[in-house]
Amino acid sequence: MKVAVLGAGAIGAYVGAALHRGGTEVHLIARRAHLAAMREHGVRVLSPRGDFTAHPHVTDDPRDVGPVDFVFLGLKANSYASCAPLLAPLLGPDTALVAAQNGIPWWYFHGLTGHPLEGHRVETVDPGGSVTAVLELRRAIGCVVYCSTVIEEPGVIRHLEGTRFSLGEPDGEISARCKVLSAAMIAGGLKAPVEPDLRNDIWVKLMGNVAFNPLSALTRATMAQMCEHDDTRALVATMMTETLAIARAAGSDPGVSVEKRIDGAWRVGHHKTSMLQDLEAGKPLEIDAIIGAVVELAGLTGVPAPALRHVHAAISLLDHTSNPPVPVGAH
Repeated sequence: MKVAVLGAGAIGAYVGAALHRGGTEVHLIARRAHLAAMREHGVRVLSPRGDFTAHPHVTDDPRDVGPVDFVFLGLKANSYASCAPLLAPLLGPDTALVAAQNGIPWWYFHGLTGHPLEGHRVETVDPGGSVTAVLELRRAIGCVVYCSTVIEEPGVIRHLEGTRFSLGEPDGEISARCKVLSAAMIAGGLKAPVEPDLRNDIWVKLMGNVAFNPLSALTRATMAQMCEHDDTRALVATMMTETLAIARAAGSDPGVSVEKRIDGAWRVGHHKTSMLQDLEAGKPLEIDAIIGAVVELAGLTGVPAPALRHVHAAISLLDHTSNPPVPVGAH
């Protein structure tokens, strides 16, 4: 089995190191200082579960790798449409794409036989079909990440908590390819259940991301600070309640209460969300998949979502003012 990790950042490098430790042939595709450090010293993982170092092949050129069985996408969802040149050399006839993204995936309504929205394109995350053109729906395997990691320094991954990577086919089949990948991940020390309805997992995680990510960027607050501030906690609860209603209208049942979800976030402590980290690093914010698509689904299902719409408007403006578009012809 041959796996390429496209975008071997904090999560991607951690997964790649775990798979390599379990005996899988792994190729990490990375850039700059992180690439150089992993080439020289391997991937060093610092974890409460035990430190380890793995030495998978590392490159910045996918042509060095060639076709693989699985591509683990460690990219942000807002990079998917532009990743074709990097992805193309890795694809064989049956290569599967494991999308470890936050929020609503581009394949969300694919494979939902009999659903009123079967085959519907979520425009927010697949504008004009630009993502589907790069990431073929038949190749997609969903992955919901319950794991927190950071790049402590180039080549060094600090694993903070969680080892669960839930896998699932868009059509709910417990497929052979999911079983093979799950076994490889388990051999590397990860939890990798194959779920018959991964969409429920997507919504459980999204309940937190849809509220905490944009609010953290708008307020510069940590998870604990948002949970401990009464008015912000109430806003989080409202956004989660709206999200639950949208999920149920779309045919899913996350099976978790708002208070339980908030309490779980509070226990994470003074952690900065990925959106706040991106804002502080001057990177574009991953808004579309995390909150924009939820607002789009609210419109599709007829669910009122005033809090989500208002926060979406505010975070979109923040992203625009923080990352203004470059005028044509500017250098």
